[in-house]
Amino acid sequence: MAYIDGFVLAVPVANKQAYIDHATAALPIFKEFVATRMMECWADDVPDGKVTDFRRAVKATDDEAVVFSWMEYPDKPTRDAAMEKIMSDPRMEEMGDMPFDGARMIFAGFDPILVAGSGEGSGYVDGFIAPVPVGNKSTYLAHAEKAAAVFRDCGATRVVETWAEGLPAGKITDFNMAVNAADGEAIVFSFVEWPSKEARQQGWEKVMADERMKPDGSDMPFDGKRMIYGGFSPILDA
Repeated sequence: MAYIDGFVLAVPVANKQAYIDHATAALPIFKEFVATRMMECWADDVPDGKVTDFRRAVKATDDEAVVFSWMEYPDKPTRDAAMEKIMSDPRMEEMGDMPFDGARMIFAGFDPILVAGSGEGSGYVDGFIAPVPVGNKSTYLAHAEKAAAVFRDCGATRVVETWAEGLPAGKITDFNMAVNAADGEAIVFSFVEWPSKEARQQGWEKVMADERMKPDGSDMPFDGKRMIYGGFSPILDA
């Protein structure tokens, strides 16, 4: 995987099947333009945060669920060419109205900085978004590599960390607003894939007990209070 588009959106719970149908109908178009994987995940274990969280990131209402999704491409030029074609493809117009409020969807392109394992056929996903000072990129990557090894040893099938700078600004919300990013901070969009929810629950118990995850006296390379995270059930993995 050489480039990824990340998305977070709020979908009315009553529209879950309509959303799945909509995403399934769009899949052949994206695959035609060389997307290598399309992943759509529905909120399952998404906690409220003190500073921010997934629901606040997209201003979800009480009758809406959060969707965490991504699209994988071979490289950025392929993705850029694909998006240009997709946006002008008449088949997208023919799909009709979207079953969610597109104005509150947040999206951006990200460069993978760490990919460990293969997550095909994932049964559960932990999603994360965090603001990281640009100057701390190498330190963040070192922390991520250490954590990825632990997650993989504890049952995760794949760990992916991606990095973005110069994100598009939204009128209602966007990735920067989602985590109250400050000037000089980049957004990290990351996820851990598991074989199942049960494997995820057992895996996290092992992760938290692993000596490699114990504090070593060094400072975290980002503000953990502004990181948003949650568990998601895949509804489309193609």
